Amino acid sequence: MVRVLLIEDDPAVAEGLALGLRRQGYQADVALTGEDGLAKLTSFRPDLVVLDLMLPGIDGFEVCRRIRTAGTLPVIMLTARNDDMDIVIGLEAGADDYVVKPVQARVLEARIRAVLRRTEAAGPQTRAEVHGELALDRAALTVTKSGRPVALAPSELRLLLELSSSPGRVFTRGQLLESVWGHPYLADGRLVDACVKRLRIKIEDPQGPARYIQTVRGFGYRFGPV
Repeated sequence: MVRVLLIEDDPAVAEGLALGLRRQGYQADVALTGEDGLAKLTSFRPDLVVLDLMLPGIDGFEVCRRIRTAGTLPVIMLTARNDDMDIVIGLEAGADDYVVKPVQARVLEARIRAVLRRTEAAGPQTRAEVHGELALDRAALTVTKSGRPVALAPSELRLLLELSSSPGRVFTRGQLLESVWGHPYLADGRLVDACVKRLRIKIEDPQGPARYIQTVRGFGYRFGPV
């Protein structure tokens, strides 16, 4: 049974969503603060976290950063406002997806299924690919740079694998939203741009221009040439 942890400070919202998810066959638990949520990562061991951004104490942005630092657990942000800056900061903190409240449990459940499906999907069985200092193993879903493992969030890994599948090809934001996230988000390119920014921090040389993920102004992004 898939375990979902809801970190939401409004008890009515949290319990309502948890009840809806339980009816769909999930094991759902609730944390009302960021501190409690971080503690339940160890005790409850969720497969996915639904995280409200506006939390008392440790806010959702910091909780997301700590989750991402510790590993690759999928995170869906829950925000009360369709605020561009909140969404961008949350995505840059490492969230894999976001939904704007109020949200129905069945809608949230569909987004959870989509994130888990993308996270768990195995890549084609191929040997490791080498692109400059990067080595990508699509079977093991691992990335190394100069022989050292690179810890990537699920959305970052999927984006890198998609771009590197066709070096030199220009992918539009809409194409990446469809292939990496599974839905077009009404052409909301912030999801792509934030993920590219995080990915570049991890794989690019901070002292030089982008070598692996290049911006094609007015169109989108391409991988290489390296």
